[in-house]
Amino acid sequence: MGASSVLELTACLCEAGVPVWIAGGWGIDALVGRQTRTHRDLDLIHDVTHEATALTVLSVRGFAEMLDARPVRFVLEREDGLELDLHPIAVAPDGSARQSADDQGGFFDYPADCFVTGVIDGVVVPCVSAAQQVYFHQGYEPTERDLHDMAQLRAAFAITTHF
Repeated sequence: MGASSVLELTACLCEAGVPVWIAGGWGIDALVGRQTRTHRDLDLIHDVTHEATALTVLSVRGFAEMLDARPVRFVLEREDGLELDLHPIAVAPDGSARQSADDQGGFFDYPADCFVTGVIDGVVVPCVSAAQQVYFHQGYEPTERDLHDMAQLRAAFAITTHF
């Protein structure tokens, strides 16, 4: 997944009125302001109340669902190999949000101040904060990508990470 695809997809969703925030590896690269590694997919957090619109917009662009792990996430893929990992959230009136963590009532909280902006190829994009990225990267054995991503956050923001 290249930067131009990330920018195109986030722009078309935002233009359709679908609030999205970049997370995962691209989200970390947006926070540090440069691409630091290759990315196999794009993680997008989206407001669940706009999910039908998001699916329509992405379907027109050739994406089809390949994995349904709702309520936590679902994955769309295009024939050219582009992959989107979508994470639905319920946004509260105060701007905070909650995402299901499993189908048994577990959840992830998103404080209102975790919805920030970053930069990809000189373009300002919506993403989640460094603190929220660290929150998501705990409680499991990290991959090489995770280790790389947390190192980027430590270097850019002088913050502590779990690994």
